[in-house]
Amino acid sequence: MIKQRIPETNHGITGEFEVKDYDVVQRKLRDKGYMETDDIIKSGINYGSALEIGPGPGYLGLEWLKKTQNTNLTWLEISEDMKKIAEKNTKEYGLEKRVSYIISDATKKFPFENDKFNAIFTNGSLHEWRDPIVVFNEINRVLKRGGKFFVSDLKRNINFLLVLFIKSMTKKKSMRKGLETSIQAAYLKNEIEEILFKSELKDYNISENAFGFNITGQKI
Repeated sequence: MIKQRIPETNHGITGEFEVKDYDVVQRKLRDKGYMETDDIIKSGINYGSALEIGPGPGYLGLEWLKKTQNTNLTWLEISEDMKKIAEKNTKEYGLEKRVSYIISDATKKFPFENDKFNAIFTNGSLHEWRDPIVVFNEINRVLKRGGKFFVSDLKRNINFLLVLFIKSMTKKKSMRKGLETSIQAAYLKNEIEEILFKSELKDYNISENAFGFNITGQKI
């Protein structure tokens, strides 16, 4: 029996030690080739100006910039602590001129004008959105017509063996506990279908995999 969804905090990861621990986990995922950068590029997000929601330490977006040309990226992040470590990582990549950072709550109105971005992507933040319909509507608002989006996250019915695999990436109890609460807050495919149906996004596709699902589409 699949457990009922338990919402998670929408305050992001804060605190110097928590942020550093999360950075270590994400760096391991990057080094092992588990970033979804290639999937994002294959979805058609490979040019122009992009917005990343909840970038964390920034590796997904930085890898995207590294693999694309004549692109720039805006990060929308709620955590000041995460911003500091992402800025450090950006300098390590040498991509400071192609990245801008906005501290704001993505679950409210985005601090951008209409039709601003060619693309929007995010990984692992959907389960933290207080009202996902509001966020999907904001994605639709700030995308240019024909602009593409890519949203990926874990699913609540993930196989427990895969949970153990993900937990093996860290020995920190706080990170393991965070994974558990994230899975408890994650959605099922049918729940996402219902949310998207109520949103202003009309051209989308949901593909499920062993870990979760990818939502791709464009503004029409």
